[in-house]
Amino acid sequence: MAKKQFKAESKKLLDLMINSIYTHKEIFLRELISNASDALDKLYYQSLQSGDTGIKRSDFHIRIDVDKEARTLLISDNGIGMTREELEANLGTIAKSGSMAFKEEHAGEAAEKGKKGVDIIGQFGVGFYSAFMVADEVTVTSRAYGTEEAHVWNSRGADGYTVSPAEKAGTGTEILLHIKADAEDENYSRFLEEYTIRNLIRKYSDYIRYPIQMMVEKHRPEEGAQTEEGKAPEMESYMELETLNTMEPIWKRQKSKVKPEDYNEYYKSKFGDYQDPVRVIRTSVEGVSSYTALLFIPGHVPYDYYTKDYEKGLQLYSSGVMIMDKCKELLPDYFNFVKGLVDSQDLSLNISRETLQHDRQLRNIARNLEKKIKKELADFLKNDRAGYEAFFRNFGRQLKYGLYDDFGMHKDVLADLVLFYSSMEKKMITLDEYIAKMGEEQKFIYYAAGESVEKIDMLPQTEFIKDKGYEILYLTDEIDEFVLQMIRDYKEKEFKSVSAEDISSEESADMQTKIRQAEEENKELLDFIRNTLGDRVTDVKLSPRLKDSAVCLTTKGGISLEMEKVLNAMPQDQHIRAERILELNPDHPVMETLRSAFSAGEEKKDMVKTYADLLYNQALLISGLTVEDPATFAKEICSLIAAQNDK
Repeated sequence: MAKKQFKAESKKLLDLMINSIYTHKEIFLRELISNASDALDKLYYQSLQSGDTGIKRSDFHIRIDVDKEARTLLISDNGIGMTREELEANLGTIAKSGSMAFKEEHAGEAAEKGKKGVDIIGQFGVGFYSAFMVADEVTVTSRAYGTEEAHVWNSRGADGYTVSPAEKAGTGTEILLHIKADAEDENYSRFLEEYTIRNLIRKYSDYIRYPIQMMVEKHRPEEGAQTEEGKAPEMESYMELETLNTMEPIWKRQKSKVKPEDYNEYYKSKFGDYQDPVRVIRTSVEGVSSYTALLFIPGHVPYDYYTKDYEKGLQLYSSGVMIMDKCKELLPDYFNFVKGLVDSQDLSLNISRETLQHDRQLRNIARNLEKKIKKELADFLKNDRAGYEAFFRNFGRQLKYGLYDDFGMHKDVLADLVLFYSSMEKKMITLDEYIAKMGEEQKFIYYAAGESVEKIDMLPQTEFIKDKGYEILYLTDEIDEFVLQMIRDYKEKEFKSVSAEDISSEESADMQTKIRQAEEENKELLDFIRNTLGDRVTDVKLSPRLKDSAVCLTTKGGISLEMEKVLNAMPQDQHIRAERILELNPDHPVMETLRSAFSAGEEKKDMVKTYADLLYNQALLISGLTVEDPATFAKEICSLIAAQNDK
């Protein structure tokens, strides 16, 4: 029998398809099963159009048979089949899609009747050739519906193919793959194992609407076998036809018929979790981009969540066939903790059906999902505060990263979802809850940053704001202050650090006048302390914010003391330094001691220098910073203690 050449350009094209188009060799089984499903869809659709009542969808099936000794894998269906001409046209011409031609042929007819066209998976006609990634010979035997003749198509690859008459009992198609011998870098034999086939069907083809069946080995106690007490009975093996796919996706069942525990079990089995999700989001959209989505918010942080190995993304299905395991384009980074899937028959897939040709549809779906997730989280916050706070402990940092990222452009999406600890409420609150308690005279949303709530609460910088009866947000997460500085304001209320240099502008005019007069009176003393401390500080000034404490450090510019600590803790060792200002309480006894020593003349100037060093180091410790010269600091304390004996 003469061998025919492929009608496509050359051997190079087929080699490209086999070796380059598909990322994973295992995809071949998905493609062949999808083609079988299309064949069943075509026959069922055609029977409906012709009024053939003898064909029932329940009679359709796809079958897989394995012969390990012969190294063959057979995928068969009882669908519409192919004539000799169709075998040559569809399989002899690379990238010729019989499914696409069928879909286009009947689209106009369905539109005239006001019906939806047939939903067929195949589009490009290249999926069949993925078989050559794992097989060195492919044989296709097919008998078209309504004919008595069958034909067999055979090929060993790009060298060509043959078509000849054959015998076949019923309508449908059988694809016989002779699996390649194992190579040093590839174990082809795994595609002959029941375990592998079962897993691939569960992964890619679980929701094909027809049963995918395979003879599998089962075990049962031998009939009449006597078993000694405490010993397992003798078992005999037998073969049984088993359906390997579930067929109906949970997201296509009527909502009223799916219980919460059904969603929980689906989530745990499909996404490898041991804990129920805290929220389930199911949505269907019809329109420019029609799709169904089933999303889950996990109840705990995945072990690799904050590592480079973590991959975001939703499973992407096209008409029930999984196209991608993690489609990252469907989720923004700040919602990367969401698990789930999207199923759409409107996606424009590329030739391998592994990725999308165009991203416009995907962007539409992603925008809708973002709104849906945001709405669900807002509802979570409103109706289950305890549950939301537990969720926020797990994933709140990711929401904050979203606020910080892209220069705060996601503020409208995320700002009302974040929580901060309240100095008044002694619990986590939202920015809306903070604003609701603000009086008309309060201009800013105040915050203080530190290592812990307890340490922040003791900061002398907070005394001024607390004394005015204002609430302070305590920022204990490393990213918190960066976030607030990036977004700048919330509902027209600016954020203001209690350690900001210009906080005194909130003080009364009388107090500001009093401070200016005191600074003028003590100008020489303040200049002396400033010169003593040198480049350790930008300025030394009297403070209106201190009530009980003698001293504190504040900053000017965009870098605070907490931000300095965070940035310098990074691996790059950036040597970032905030513009530090040493503030002294003009009404504290320490200030009187400084004035007294400074006015005593040159013999006391060294003592003033010691006091200045001690006060600066004290301010460092209060702010959670490290004393720059611990040895000198200790020596000065000892010197001060020893000086008491001279009095």
